[in-house]
Amino acid sequence: MWKIAFFLLIVRPVVLVLLGLNVRHRERLPSSGPAIVVANHNSHLDTLVLMTLFPLRLLRRIRPVAAADYFLSNRLMAWFSRNMIGILPVDRKGGTPREKLLEGAHRALAAGDIVVLFPEGTRGEPESMAELKRGISHLAAAHPEIPVTPVFLHGLGKALPRGEALLVPFFCDVFVGEPIHGSDDRDRFMAELNRSMEQLADEGNLPVWE
Repeated sequence: MWKIAFFLLIVRPVVLVLLGLNVRHRERLPSSGPAIVVANHNSHLDTLVLMTLFPLRLLRRIRPVAAADYFLSNRLMAWFSRNMIGILPVDRKGGTPREKLLEGAHRALAAGDIVVLFPEGTRGEPESMAELKRGISHLAAAHPEIPVTPVFLHGLGKALPRGEALLVPFFCDVFVGEPIHGSDDRDRFMAELNRSMEQLADEGNLPVWE
């Protein structure tokens, strides 16, 4: 109840009114779980914007993968991250074996959830996409029947860039790609994912940020 109220009364008005969000190919988003959504990462707004793209009935099913060292750094942040956002915390400090790193994501998919990942691993420079890490290829290979939907976000790195706390109203675009599927050929999967993200970035003929 609190989660739905938070998104309905706070997040959605901010995203839809202040940011003036433009979404292309929304129909390609998964309408149910299990599913995987991957996106580029420039801002803390990325997760909230992605979650607003789905109907309220699916909110409890959307599980963003997030860094434990940041989102569980104190009691208040941990409560908010787990209960209002529904994160799947990941240890990015290297203390967890690679095969267990995405254990939470595997369990979420088995439960029929929609798992959201940012394959760059951390927020990059505003509107500049870094190399996609291969962890997503291992998750997708373990669930080849589950669609992986690429999403390219543009403008959020200017609306709330890394290290800033003040939201700047800025027109933002979201491009949703065609779903792809994982396989044992992880190189081919990563090439397909990179190609899809590049095509989405090119689709809007967007300006290069200075």
